[in-house]
Amino acid sequence: MMVSISFSSPPLGGEGHEKPARIGQPITRREDRRFLTGRGRYAANTASAEALAVLFVRSPHAHARIAGIDKKAALAAPGVAAIYSAEDTAADRLGHLPAISEIKDAEGRRHREPPHLPMPVGKVRHVGDIVAMVVAGTLDQARDAAELLAIDYEELPAVVTVAQALAPGAPLLHEEAPGNLMCRWSRGDAAATDAAFAGAAHVTKLAIRSPRQIVHYLEPRSAWSAYDDADDVVTLTLSSQGVQIPHRLLCEHVLGVPRDKLRLITEDVGGGFGPKYPLYTEAALIAWATRKLGRGLRWSCERSELAIADTHARDLVASAELALDADGRFLGVRVKAEANFGAYVSMFAPSIPTTGLAKVISGLYRIPAIRVDFDCAFTNTVPVDAIRGAGKPEALFLLERLVDLAAHETGRTPAELRRLNLLKPEDMPYKAATGYTYDAADCVRLLEAALGAADEPGFAARRAESEARGLRRGLGLSCHLHGTGGIADEHTIVHVEAERLVAKVGTQSQGQGHETVFAQILSAALGVPVERIEIRQGDTGTIPHGGGTGGSSSTIISGTTLRRAADVVIQRGRDLAAERLETAPQDIAFRDGVFEVVGTDRRIGLFELAAWRPFDGDAVFADKIESYPTGVMVCEVEVDPETGETRIDRFTAVADCGVVVNPRLLAGQMHGGMTQGTGNALMEEAVYDEATGQLLTGTLMDYALPRADEVPNFHVETIGTPSPNNFMGFKGVGELPANGAPAAVANAVLDALHPLGVRHLDMPLTPHKVWRALRQRP
Repeated sequence: MMVSISFSSPPLGGEGHEKPARIGQPITRREDRRFLTGRGRYAANTASAEALAVLFVRSPHAHARIAGIDKKAALAAPGVAAIYSAEDTAADRLGHLPAISEIKDAEGRRHREPPHLPMPVGKVRHVGDIVAMVVAGTLDQARDAAELLAIDYEELPAVVTVAQALAPGAPLLHEEAPGNLMCRWSRGDAAATDAAFAGAAHVTKLAIRSPRQIVHYLEPRSAWSAYDDADDVVTLTLSSQGVQIPHRLLCEHVLGVPRDKLRLITEDVGGGFGPKYPLYTEAALIAWATRKLGRGLRWSCERSELAIADTHARDLVASAELALDADGRFLGVRVKAEANFGAYVSMFAPSIPTTGLAKVISGLYRIPAIRVDFDCAFTNTVPVDAIRGAGKPEALFLLERLVDLAAHETGRTPAELRRLNLLKPEDMPYKAATGYTYDAADCVRLLEAALGAADEPGFAARRAESEARGLRRGLGLSCHLHGTGGIADEHTIVHVEAERLVAKVGTQSQGQGHETVFAQILSAALGVPVERIEIRQGDTGTIPHGGGTGGSSSTIISGTTLRRAADVVIQRGRDLAAERLETAPQDIAFRDGVFEVVGTDRRIGLFELAAWRPFDGDAVFADKIESYPTGVMVCEVEVDPETGETRIDRFTAVADCGVVVNPRLLAGQMHGGMTQGTGNALMEEAVYDEATGQLLTGTLMDYALPRADEVPNFHVETIGTPSPNNFMGFKGVGELPANGAPAAVANAVLDALHPLGVRHLDMPLTPHKVWRALRQRP
């Protein structure tokens, strides 16, 4: 079934009021009323007024020895409660912030992971490394004290790029990582790939540099704490993408405290997109200092601090080749890449550029042989980790640019070459040459639906009309996919009370609409209104199990588990109803929120039964996390050759996200991902001075983001091919549009420039870059 997503918006909370919801119904987001009326509970807004203010003093140097820190004058400043440095954290033996994913080289050796301590001992390795923690009565007092700290640095040479880091004699970041090499990683059959290229009739080659990106969420990270002296318990409330994993890592690896002595809470979150998933040094230091001082603390990241404190992503240099036979069929892909990991190994970082690329480099195509080789290196830059897409947008940009170039070089249109090589329904499940199995898709239908919805036959007339106005029009395609991931330590509990259901889940919403989608799943299963369902998340004190949210898998993980828990509710409720109605359980049927004795008018409602005796149902995750949502995008742009400015005129997406719980929320995810992908393609780039390691794009004066007037109207349609990997057929959607949009936009711009002799430009395709390319033509 194909669904065109274009519906009007009823008043908040107005649709489905006091009626059970259905899977596939576009009910409005329940949480939005709270957010829009200022009742969201974000970490910085819930901090106690009695908590002491925290300021982190950060290194202004990319690479330097810390010769000494004189705290004397700062400690005497008004309002100062404490000033801590690495000397203090080392004395208390605070441990390493570990990665929880790993990669291995050809010999099976795990990646190198030098210590990532809450405060570095003896040496800083990037601008933004924390060298001191100031605690005072107010933030202004903390700032005044920080200015009195006398920190003696011995500046060292810095490396910013992988090429610099791996060069002979390069400055060394870590003694534990000789040559700054983090890992040499590979995937795929090298011999089979070499053989494919040896027999190729044509080989297309491309080298790219994917720009580093920074996420500027509406809500910067923040944290505040409280201390219970009687039980010696620290409670840390923070903005995160899940509390259970950081809780385990803090207790077991960093602080060395029993799990019942630390409680983590996350309530509402104003955007996560990946960088709020890892464990950060600030959280560790606040939890440690809270117990040390016996006082609550509070910290909010400044907008200008965010760019040097939160993980970056996408910093990739790669060269690739696509081999084709004489008929235009793909024979193989070869990729050699350099991944910049920054100064330390962040929580998920090892697998982000590496397996992230390998999962999708086959695209929606049959490619019999693939080989990927990575050099992964440490540099004097902010550590990298996941940002929406997690290694896949840059991989798909590389692949889809190769396909467009191959089409031009072999005398075909980009659409024709794709049609020739797309996977077909009978190929599913398809095991890609990199070892990943794509579960279910109809790629040909996706392409034809997208071209039809975009009115591709009318493009020539629109191009002629643009050229009459002195503009260049281009059309770009992107055939893309996403491999869902995440951590499924999920034990969901649904409590049935007299007036409501209370469900506890281990995933964490950051704006995706979990309160709506999860309630909708329970409402459909149990026949109760969504208004009587409460979703709880983000509290290690009451929800000890959970993997947080990342990898576009929350509906797969929590959604399927909630549905199983609902079945347990029905089963246990049937036994209770039989007792209450004085009959045998096998004589009880459940329908539309009511237990009834079959063949009689004797019945009792779910909530009426709970008023008599509350009960619950629980379940653990029992399916596969993996699924592969797929999509095709068609983008049309106009480029002004006089200024280099690009305007997106039309943007169409057809997505296969399996069974869709709520089309309205899916549309929101698609719009947001396409907007972020547009920023990736046209404007976003974190730039370092390669000589000094200074970040040159540390504020929104220098780092461009899409604005409303730069975002077009989106046309989104869906095709539903259920995933066989979970019993509800879900696939996930959050990262899919962010994966596909950069390639679609870039291909459109370069299609417009192709007649003018421009073969390729790297992202971001800024006006200056386009203007310069047009003036540097032979």
